[in-house]
Amino acid sequence: MSDATARVADATGNWVDRSAPLWSRPYLRLSRFDRPIGSWLLLMPCWWSAALASGIAHDLHQLPKMIVLFFVGAFVMRGAGCTWNDITDRDLDAKVERTRSRPIPAGQVTAKRALAFLVLQALIGLAVLLQFNGFAIATGIASLIIVAAYPFMKRITYWPQTVLGLAFSWGALMGFAVVFGRIDAAALVLYAGSICWVIAYDTIYAHQDTEDDALIGIKSTALLFGARTQSALMLFYGLAIVLIGTALVLAGAHWAAWLGLAVFAVHLVQQIIRIDIHDPALCLRLFKSNRDAGLLLFAGLLADAIMRAM
Repeated sequence: MSDATARVADATGNWVDRSAPLWSRPYLRLSRFDRPIGSWLLLMPCWWSAALASGIAHDLHQLPKMIVLFFVGAFVMRGAGCTWNDITDRDLDAKVERTRSRPIPAGQVTAKRALAFLVLQALIGLAVLLQFNGFAIATGIASLIIVAAYPFMKRITYWPQTVLGLAFSWGALMGFAVVFGRIDAAALVLYAGSICWVIAYDTIYAHQDTEDDALIGIKSTALLFGARTQSALMLFYGLAIVLIGTALVLAGAHWAAWLGLAVFAVHLVQQIIRIDIHDPALCLRLFKSNRDAGLLLFAGLLADAIMRAM
């Protein structure tokens, strides 16, 4: 099998492997278009914030634009973040069973070409960001500091999931930045709740690699919590629900938003009940299911925004 057609170990049977032009496949794999779940998870706080801010404003005129631009921005910037992660982690990835087939360690693309692709994605992300007001542009650019630091955290702390949470939850601030040109208390509490959500779901994800991570010295909350993971999920998912609920109170949200939060909470409880840290396939399924949890919450927030604007 050629380098162009070689598949990433945990991303088989996707549209990139089946249909994308051969020359493009290594680059699409770098940006994880063969595994878009991370882009969806990055997008969820953006959409939550957009809907919640629109509900507070009783005005939907910016909401469709935000939904579309946040979608494009989340997929492009997650791709840029993953490309940066693969460049910085290329030596570590070569030592881990699940990641050694990624494009750089597998020899499908050089680090120099990956860097050029990173710049291209960042420019597209900037073009999206420039559609908003100056405060939102500055807020979006500020997130790059956290994104740049994240790949190195797993080398120095057992809490890299916290730094990932800071980066992946940044969208919880963006809706308010776009609608109001400021960041309100409701946005900050929503951001905190999203960080707790990310810590929990990425702990589940990290349990796929605990054996390899322990051998090569990569740190994670999965290794830190170990057999206490279920209790840790109860703590962080519980905090996520409480903090997001507090954001709804601060935002004056109505019943539809609370219904969305309720089904979101039920989904998270089911993950806690089902988790088996010794079953990597189950961990991956539970991790991916957080997209659906996030969409359920967004549906409630969107319905609330629509009702408040009528």
